[in-house]
Amino acid sequence: MPTDPAAKGVKLERYASGSALLLRRVASGKFVAASSHLLFRATVLATLALVFLFAFHYPSLLSRSFSLVSADASSSSTGASRHTSHRSLLMSSASAASVYGGEKWEKEIRRSAKPRRDGGISVLVTGAAGFVGSHCSLALRARGDGVLGLDNFNAYYDPALKRGRQRLLSDRGVVVLDADINDALLLEKLFEAVPFTHVLHLAAQAGVRYAMEAPLTYVASNVAGLVTVFETAAKHADPQPAIVWASSSSVYGLNTQAPFSEEHRTDRPASLYAATKKAGEAIAHSYNHIYGLSITGLRFFTVYGPWGRPDMAYFSFARSIVAGDPITLYAEARRDFTYIDDVVKGCVGALDTAGRSTGSARTGKKSGPAPLRVYNLGNTSPVPVTRMVAILEKLLGKKANKRVVTMPSNGDVPFTHANVSHAAHDFGYRPTTSLDAGLRHFVDWFVDYYKLDTKIAKVATRATDKKPATKKKAPAMSASS
Repeated sequence: MPTDPAAKGVKLERYASGSALLLRRVASGKFVAASSHLLFRATVLATLALVFLFAFHYPSLLSRSFSLVSADASSSSTGASRHTSHRSLLMSSASAASVYGGEKWEKEIRRSAKPRRDGGISVLVTGAAGFVGSHCSLALRARGDGVLGLDNFNAYYDPALKRGRQRLLSDRGVVVLDADINDALLLEKLFEAVPFTHVLHLAAQAGVRYAMEAPLTYVASNVAGLVTVFETAAKHADPQPAIVWASSSSVYGLNTQAPFSEEHRTDRPASLYAATKKAGEAIAHSYNHIYGLSITGLRFFTVYGPWGRPDMAYFSFARSIVAGDPITLYAEARRDFTYIDDVVKGCVGALDTAGRSTGSARTGKKSGPAPLRVYNLGNTSPVPVTRMVAILEKLLGKKANKRVVTMPSNGDVPFTHANVSHAAHDFGYRPTTSLDAGLRHFVDWFVDYYKLDTKIAKVATRATDKKPATKKKAPAMSASS
């Protein structure tokens, strides 16, 4: 049967809209073919562009949703705080990895990481410009170990304080790189350049309450960052280092047994922060089991002292007392306050007894079981937070404007109390600093660092049984810390 030539270029397309049907006639087959070809090419180009953008800019896109709270250095006397943006915790690997490298750079990091004593260890310290990280780095350097630091200097609290710690470390010959733990390419470079015997992984997003405001920062740092460190150490370090990392007493969550023991339940976290630390302990188990990494987790109990974190209660209360600002106290709160020098001794003891990793980056196999440990590092003496404030009032010579309230359900727990018998048995951990003595050391530093009124300075000086000080520089951390 003859076919109408015009019908060859006709195609019917049916679209449903409610109960109505629309018929569309396309008169030219050539037009359809050409349009389809152009559409296909445009789709391919758009897809390639999206893949390119995703591959190279995903971390920076994600970072736009992150916002951190930082203490305003200029308003330290008023206790005010501000919101500020900071670069993503998930940095683009191209950033730091492209900046760092070359013969001069490798020589510098090898010098910093090289032990200065026979039998010394070489330690990569993440979060080295942080509170615990800086003290541990100084203690390791003081005894002749090699130390290389890494910190991203984010603005969760005043970065100027972190830069001050970095200067102290630099004065002792310790290099602290401005980089992020999620920068896998940089970590690979470091492990290729230096045969680290240990990693002290202290970098993390801290703070229980802030997790309710910016949960993704905790996942990025405490989960993704931990995986990046383990992954790189397992697959790119030869030999594999032993890893000691910071868990938290927060993992005990809703546990009511006291004192808290490593055998107690930790599957009921009361905050997202605690949940990320508990997740870290599970991740540690898998990397130990699969790759033979020697891993030790340390559960810190409310660490305080000189060069501390401004977001911690004792620090923010001191600032508010001096400024005359009100402070809010939870009536039933008790904490196992642990002085920084005691915590540092525990960290160093854990490093010294960590044992070897048994895996191989070359073969991807392990020769046998490797150590997997977890320890409490606390003071074993819970103290009401109201007593801590009373000590600060005495040391600062000024009464606090207190507002006592019932504890809200914001992730905080009523009390913490550490059982440290395992740490005592395995590496001789024995805390010796009382809260009164520890807060005296803190106030001495606090008054000098912020250059407070001479009247307050004299009160703090008398409290520590020292002669009144003349003009001096901000005190450095002790070698023993």
